[in-house]
Amino acid sequence: MKQHELLCEKAHTAENLLRRIYPDALCSLQYTDPFQLLVATRLSAQCTDVRVNLVTPALFAAYPDAQSMAMASVEHVEELIRSCGFYHTKSRELIAMSQMLLADFGGKVPDSIEKLTQLPGIGRKTANLIMGDIYGKPAIVADTHLIRITNLLGLVHTKDPHKVEIALRELVTPEGSSDFCHRCVLHGRAVCVARRPRCGECVLSAVCDFANSASPA
Repeated sequence: MKQHELLCEKAHTAENLLRRIYPDALCSLQYTDPFQLLVATRLSAQCTDVRVNLVTPALFAAYPDAQSMAMASVEHVEELIRSCGFYHTKSRELIAMSQMLLADFGGKVPDSIEKLTQLPGIGRKTANLIMGDIYGKPAIVADTHLIRITNLLGLVHTKDPHKVEIALRELVTPEGSSDFCHRCVLHGRAVCVARRPRCGECVLSAVCDFANSASPA
């Protein structure tokens, strides 16, 4: 069997194993519409989802949509999101992003990665999350958990998020790609923890290069 076929088989096995353990595969961020998920995901950079979920209720009460956020003062947004870190940059980008949504997209969150990444502060990771969770399209959200776990599995051999995304698009089933990413996040928090993966209790150990190496940590 060719190397690519072997990797596809491994990826599909990993998808199935994770699906059994994490059937819901839900995003940890709390939101009620596409705009709120876009904002919450931007806030989550260098910040935990738990912290973002503590901050967004007050933020969305004050600025529930792009129109209201576009008219916000930087200082007030900074005050509301301060505990998320990098609040100077994030506040400016949230306001600029909202203004661009109104000016260029009729206030609607775009449905393509190309258009989403035109928005201030929005990179491919956030764009992929929107594509998968909002629009139900194939998406690879290359966050730290996904990058770490797929490297340990041997599916990819790079830490570059864009290269991981491109590689996994060729291996993971398109219809299950977004859920696979969510499940890797959940598994990365629960079992395959950074610097101390618990291989002995990992459902992926049978197909994991790291777990089956000569001296796993």
